[in-house]
Amino acid sequence: MELKRRDFLKISTGAAGLVLLQPSNIDKVCEAAENSSNEDLAMLVDVSKCIGCWWCYVACKQYNGLPETATPKPDDPPPLAPDTWTTLFTKKQGNTWKFRKQACMHCTDAACVNVCPTGALSHNKLGFVQYERDKCSGCGYCSQYCPFEVPQLQTNKVSGDALMDKCTFCIDRVTNGQQTACSEACPTGAISFGKRKELLEEASTRLAELQKTNPDACLYGANELGGLHVMYILEESPEKQGLPADPKVPAAAMVHDVFQWLGVGAVAAVLAGFGLNYLVARARIAKEEK
Repeated sequence: MELKRRDFLKISTGAAGLVLLQPSNIDKVCEAAENSSNEDLAMLVDVSKCIGCWWCYVACKQYNGLPETATPKPDDPPPLAPDTWTTLFTKKQGNTWKFRKQACMHCTDAACVNVCPTGALSHNKLGFVQYERDKCSGCGYCSQYCPFEVPQLQTNKVSGDALMDKCTFCIDRVTNGQQTACSEACPTGAISFGKRKELLEEASTRLAELQKTNPDACLYGANELGGLHVMYILEESPEKQGLPADPKVPAAAMVHDVFQWLGVGAVAAVLAGFGLNYLVARARIAKEEK
């Protein structure tokens, strides 16, 4: 069957678009770091003020229209899931329970943004990681490479299609001058919301106060992964609070991003081959017709 020029152009343009339209994830991370400014928004979680009331969990469910999946209990906290974007990390010390809000950290150097092939995950101009669910392909790379194991996939048992869900930083609220639902609901002030630079100053003051009686108190998130947009004032080391002491973007995630750009070269080579084959075929057909 003769390959028409019009058909060849359709095939080549479509194939190129599949790769060339993918966002440069490396560029997005660099841009987020360079554009990190005084306007970046963040949350500061002071675990010393958390009483385990679960209002952050409830507020997240209600605002995002997520179904109630479990009655939260300290000894059996609901895990992060496609329908649970905020929960509590719990720990018993003697007869006392300790709590830490657990959700997306909204990293500046975010592994999920690095590996997302469709642009569903990106950095908002206010610093946090935004998520466009309608762009999600369900590939699962974000879930695989996140050092905090935050993104959660839900797979349709019939079709096999998957979608990811996680905290959105209440993007509709914060871009309209409101605070996140969880921070608004917190009755003790354990969750503060505001400009990241101001929260860092608040954290410094609070930390100095805590360290007078507890030298183990520390701030987590000021510099980790380029700076988190959900930071913690901890009463003990990060490891004891279920957090990696020195979180890193997995090397495999960075290699994955490089392979995306190697894919551009591969497609270019394929298209060049298509073009050469087309010209040779046309020349042969013309010769035979003569």
